[in-house]
Amino acid sequence: MSTTLAPVPRWAILTRTSRTARGLLRAFGERAYFGRDVGRALAHPSTWWAEAVRQMRGIGVDSLPLVLIVAGFLGGVTAFQSYYQLFAGVQLSVLGLLVRGSIVLELGPLMTAIVLCGRVGARMTAEIGTMRVTEQIDALETLAYDPVGYLATPRLVAALIMFPVLVLIANFTAITVAWLTLLAATPVTSTDYVAGLRLAFVPFQVIYGLIKAFFFGGAVAFVCSYEGYVTGAGAEGVGRSTARAVVVASMSILVLDAIIAAALAQYVSA
Repeated sequence: MSTTLAPVPRWAILTRTSRTARGLLRAFGERAYFGRDVGRALAHPSTWWAEAVRQMRGIGVDSLPLVLIVAGFLGGVTAFQSYYQLFAGVQLSVLGLLVRGSIVLELGPLMTAIVLCGRVGARMTAEIGTMRVTEQIDALETLAYDPVGYLATPRLVAALIMFPVLVLIANFTAITVAWLTLLAATPVTSTDYVAGLRLAFVPFQVIYGLIKAFFFGGAVAFVCSYEGYVTGAGAEGVGRSTARAVVVASMSILVLDAIIAAALAQYVSA
Protein backbone atom coordinates (compact mmCIF):
# COMPACT_ATOMS: atom_id res chain seq x y z
CA MET A 1 0.00 0.00 0.00
CA SER A 2 1.58 3.26 -1.11
CA THR A 3 0.88 6.62 0.39
CA THR A 4 1.53 10.01 -1.14
CA LEU A 5 1.86 13.28 0.67
CA ALA A 6 -0.61 15.92 -0.36
CA PRO A 7 1.08 19.03 -1.80
CA VAL A 8 1.10 22.08 0.43
CA PRO A 9 -1.28 24.70 -0.97
CA ARG A 10 0.33 27.87 -2.21
CA TRP A 11 -1.81 29.98 0.04
CA ALA A 12 -0.46 28.11 3.07
CA ILE A 13 3.13 28.92 2.09
CA LEU A 14 2.22 32.56 1.56
CA THR A 15 0.47 32.66 4.93
CA ARG A 16 3.50 31.29 6.74
CA THR A 17 5.83 33.67 4.92
CA SER A 18 3.69 36.69 5.67
CA ARG A 19 3.32 35.64 9.31
CA THR A 20 7.09 35.35 9.64
CA ALA A 21 7.64 38.70 7.94
CA ARG A 22 5.10 40.39 10.21
CA GLY A 23 6.79 38.88 13.25
CA LEU A 24 10.20 40.15 12.17
CA LEU A 25 8.86 43.62 11.45
CA ARG A 26 7.05 43.72 14.78
CA ALA A 27 10.21 42.63 16.64
CA PHE A 28 12.27 45.24 14.82
CA GLY A 29 9.70 47.93 15.53
CA GLU A 30 9.50 47.11 19.24
CA ARG A 31 13.27 47.32 19.57
CA ALA A 32 13.35 50.53 17.56
CA TYR A 33 10.82 52.14 19.91
CA PHE A 34 12.84 50.91 22.89
CA GLY A 35 16.00 52.40 21.39
CA ARG A 36 14.18 55.67 20.77
CA ASP A 37 13.15 55.85 24.43
CA VAL A 38 16.70 55.07 25.56
CA GLY A 39 18.11 57.79 23.32
CA ARG A 40 15.48 60.30 24.40
CA ALA A 41 16.43 59.80 28.05
CA LEU A 42 20.07 60.70 27.28
CA ALA A 43 18.99 64.34 27.09
CA HIS A 44 18.19 64.28 30.82
CA PRO A 45 21.35 63.13 32.66
CA SER A 46 19.87 63.97 36.05
CA THR A 47 17.54 60.99 35.74
CA TRP A 48 20.20 58.38 35.03
CA TRP A 49 23.69 59.64 35.95
CA ALA A 50 23.71 58.44 39.57
CA GLU A 51 22.53 54.98 38.53
CA ALA A 52 25.05 54.96 35.67
CA VAL A 53 27.91 55.48 38.14
CA ARG A 54 26.64 52.57 40.22
CA GLN A 55 26.42 50.41 37.11
CA MET A 56 29.97 51.39 36.13
CA ARG A 57 31.16 49.91 39.39
CA GLY A 58 29.19 46.72 38.77
CA ILE A 59 30.43 46.38 35.20
CA GLY A 60 33.98 47.60 35.72
CA VAL A 61 35.31 47.09 39.24
CA ASP A 62 33.32 43.97 40.09
CA SER A 63 34.17 42.34 36.75
CA LEU A 64 37.87 43.18 36.87
CA PRO A 65 39.08 39.96 38.60
CA LEU A 66 37.32 37.77 36.04
CA VAL A 67 38.64 39.87 33.14
CA LEU A 68 42.20 39.63 34.48
CA ILE A 69 41.97 35.84 34.85
CA VAL A 70 40.59 35.38 31.34
CA ALA A 71 43.15 37.79 29.87
CA GLY A 72 45.99 35.98 31.64
CA PHE A 73 45.04 32.59 30.22
CA LEU A 74 44.41 34.20 26.83
CA GLY A 75 47.89 35.69 26.79
CA GLY A 76 49.57 32.44 27.80
CA VAL A 77 47.72 30.35 25.23
CA THR A 78 48.32 32.91 22.48
CA ALA A 79 52.04 32.89 23.27
CA PHE A 80 52.29 29.10 23.03
CA GLN A 81 50.20 28.94 19.85
CA SER A 82 52.27 31.68 18.21
CA TYR A 83 55.53 29.94 19.14
CA TYR A 84 54.19 26.64 17.83
CA GLN A 85 53.55 28.19 14.40
CA LEU A 86 57.14 29.36 13.96
CA PHE A 87 59.35 27.47 11.54
CA ALA A 88 63.08 27.41 10.95
CA GLY A 89 64.57 30.67 9.72
CA VAL A 90 61.89 32.96 11.18
CA GLN A 91 63.12 35.56 13.64
CA LEU A 92 61.89 35.16 17.19
CA SER A 93 60.87 38.82 17.26
CA VAL A 94 57.94 37.87 15.03
CA LEU A 95 56.28 36.41 18.14
CA GLY A 96 55.73 39.88 19.57
CA LEU A 97 54.03 40.92 16.35
CA LEU A 98 51.80 37.82 16.32
CA VAL A 99 50.80 38.21 19.96
CA ARG A 100 50.09 41.93 19.61
CA GLY A 101 48.02 41.51 16.47
CA SER A 102 46.02 38.57 17.79
CA ILE A 103 45.21 40.14 21.14
CA VAL A 104 44.80 43.83 20.35
CA LEU A 105 42.87 43.45 17.10
CA GLU A 106 40.69 40.42 17.83
CA LEU A 107 41.00 38.17 20.86
CA GLY A 108 41.17 40.86 23.54
CA PRO A 109 37.99 42.75 22.60
CA LEU A 110 36.05 39.64 21.53
CA MET A 111 36.79 37.38 24.50
CA THR A 112 36.35 40.19 27.02
CA ALA A 113 32.97 41.07 25.53
CA ILE A 114 31.81 37.44 25.51
CA VAL A 115 32.82 36.99 29.16
CA LEU A 116 31.13 40.24 30.18
CA CYS A 117 28.03 39.25 28.23
CA GLY A 118 27.64 36.19 30.42
CA ARG A 119 28.41 37.97 33.67
CA VAL A 120 27.05 41.50 33.22
CA GLY A 121 24.42 40.95 30.54
CA ALA A 122 22.69 38.12 32.37
CA ARG A 123 22.55 40.22 35.52
CA MET A 124 21.03 43.16 33.64
CA THR A 125 18.26 40.99 32.24
CA ALA A 126 17.59 39.27 35.56
CA GLU A 127 17.43 42.56 37.48
CA ILE A 128 15.10 44.34 35.06
CA GLY A 129 13.07 41.18 34.46
CA THR A 130 12.52 40.72 38.19
CA MET A 131 11.36 44.31 38.43
CA ARG A 132 8.91 43.62 35.62
CA VAL A 133 7.37 40.49 37.15
CA THR A 134 7.15 42.11 40.61
CA GLU A 135 5.40 45.14 39.05
CA GLN A 136 8.10 47.59 40.13
CA ILE A 137 8.26 48.93 36.57
CA ASP A 138 4.49 49.51 36.66
CA ALA A 139 5.00 51.42 39.90
CA LEU A 140 7.60 53.66 38.23
CA GLU A 141 5.15 54.44 35.44
CA THR A 142 2.45 55.22 38.01
CA LEU A 143 4.81 57.69 39.70
CA ALA A 144 5.45 59.37 36.31
CA TYR A 145 9.03 58.05 36.05
CA ASP A 146 10.37 56.95 32.69
CA PRO A 147 11.26 53.29 33.36
CA VAL A 148 13.38 52.98 30.23
CA GLY A 149 15.37 56.08 31.08
CA TYR A 150 15.73 55.00 34.69
CA LEU A 151 16.69 51.36 34.02
CA ALA A 152 18.08 50.92 30.51
CA THR A 153 19.85 54.21 29.80
CA PRO A 154 22.26 54.12 32.77
CA ARG A 155 23.20 50.54 31.95
CA LEU A 156 23.86 51.48 28.33
CA VAL A 157 26.01 54.47 29.30
CA ALA A 158 27.95 52.41 31.84
CA ALA A 159 28.61 49.65 29.31
CA LEU A 160 29.72 52.09 26.61
CA ILE A 161 32.26 53.57 29.03
CA MET A 162 33.50 50.50 30.90
CA PHE A 163 33.79 47.93 28.10
CA PRO A 164 36.64 49.84 26.37
CA VAL A 165 38.35 50.38 29.73
CA LEU A 166 38.19 46.68 30.57
CA VAL A 167 39.39 45.72 27.09
CA LEU A 168 42.37 48.05 27.45
CA ILE A 169 43.26 46.42 30.78
CA ALA A 170 42.72 42.94 29.32
CA ASN A 171 44.99 43.69 26.36
CA PHE A 172 47.79 44.91 28.61
CA THR A 173 47.42 41.90 30.90
CA ALA A 174 47.36 39.39 28.05
CA ILE A 175 50.43 40.89 26.35
CA THR A 176 52.31 40.94 29.66
CA VAL A 177 51.44 37.33 30.49
CA ALA A 178 52.40 36.29 26.96
CA TRP A 179 55.79 37.94 27.47
CA LEU A 180 56.35 36.15 30.79
CA THR A 181 55.24 32.85 29.26
CA LEU A 182 57.67 33.14 26.37
CA LEU A 183 60.51 34.10 28.71
CA ALA A 184 59.85 31.11 30.95
CA ALA A 185 59.17 28.41 28.36
CA THR A 186 60.94 29.41 25.13
CA PRO A 187 64.28 30.84 23.95
CA VAL A 188 62.63 34.22 23.29
CA THR A 189 64.27 37.16 25.08
CA SER A 190 62.71 40.41 26.22
CA THR A 191 64.58 42.21 23.44
CA ASP A 192 63.04 39.92 20.81
CA TYR A 193 59.55 40.29 22.23
CA VAL A 194 59.65 44.07 22.55
CA ALA A 195 61.08 44.39 19.05
CA GLY A 196 58.14 42.37 17.74
CA LEU A 197 55.65 44.50 19.65
CA ARG A 198 57.08 47.64 18.06
CA LEU A 199 57.26 46.17 14.57
CA ALA A 200 54.78 47.90 12.23
CA PHE A 201 52.81 49.23 15.19
CA VAL A 202 50.41 52.12 14.66
CA PRO A 203 48.19 53.64 17.38
CA PHE A 204 45.09 52.98 15.27
CA GLN A 205 45.39 49.29 16.11
CA VAL A 206 44.64 50.06 19.76
CA ILE A 207 41.87 52.47 18.80
CA TYR A 208 40.37 49.82 16.53
CA GLY A 209 40.11 47.39 19.45
CA LEU A 210 38.51 50.06 21.63
CA ILE A 211 35.99 50.85 18.89
CA LYS A 212 35.04 47.19 18.87
CA ALA A 213 34.65 47.22 22.65
CA PHE A 214 32.45 50.32 22.46
CA PHE A 215 30.01 48.69 20.05
CA PHE A 216 30.12 45.36 21.90
CA GLY A 217 29.23 47.11 25.14
CA GLY A 218 26.34 48.92 23.53
CA ALA A 219 25.00 45.70 22.01
CA VAL A 220 25.17 43.79 25.30
CA ALA A 221 23.51 46.54 27.31
CA PHE A 222 20.78 47.21 24.75
CA VAL A 223 19.85 43.58 24.10
CA CYS A 224 19.94 42.50 27.73
CA SER A 225 18.03 45.55 28.98
CA TYR A 226 15.35 45.05 26.34
CA GLU A 227 14.92 41.36 27.08
CA GLY A 228 14.57 42.14 30.76
CA TYR A 229 12.08 44.92 30.08
CA VAL A 230 9.75 42.66 28.07
CA THR A 231 10.07 39.65 30.39
CA GLY A 232 7.01 37.44 30.73
CA ALA A 233 5.31 36.67 34.01
CA GLY A 234 6.87 34.50 36.67
CA ALA A 235 10.30 33.14 37.47
CA GLU A 236 10.18 30.97 34.37
CA GLY A 237 9.76 34.08 32.23
CA VAL A 238 12.81 35.68 33.83
CA GLY A 239 14.83 32.54 33.17
CA ARG A 240 13.80 32.38 29.53
CA SER A 241 14.52 36.08 29.01
CA THR A 242 17.95 35.79 30.61
CA ALA A 243 18.92 32.81 28.46
CA ARG A 244 17.61 34.50 25.31
CA ALA A 245 19.42 37.74 26.15
CA VAL A 246 22.80 36.04 26.56
CA VAL A 247 22.38 34.11 23.30
CA VAL A 248 21.20 37.11 21.26
CA ALA A 249 23.82 39.42 22.75
CA SER A 250 26.59 36.89 22.05
CA MET A 251 25.44 36.52 18.45
CA SER A 252 25.25 40.31 18.14
CA ILE A 253 28.87 40.55 19.29
CA LEU A 254 29.97 38.06 16.63
CA VAL A 255 28.01 39.83 13.89
CA LEU A 256 29.40 43.23 14.89
CA ASP A 257 32.89 41.75 15.01
CA ALA A 258 32.55 40.56 11.43
CA ILE A 259 31.14 43.90 10.25
CA ILE A 260 33.88 45.94 11.93
CA ALA A 261 36.56 43.58 10.59
CA ALA A 262 35.17 44.01 7.08
CA ALA A 263 35.18 47.78 7.57
CA LEU A 264 38.83 47.60 8.65
CA ALA A 265 39.70 45.64 5.51
CA GLN A 266 38.02 48.29 3.37
CA TYR A 267 39.84 51.04 5.28
CA VAL A 268 43.24 49.40 4.79
CA SER A 269 42.67 48.70 1.10
CA ALA A 270 41.40 52.25 0.41
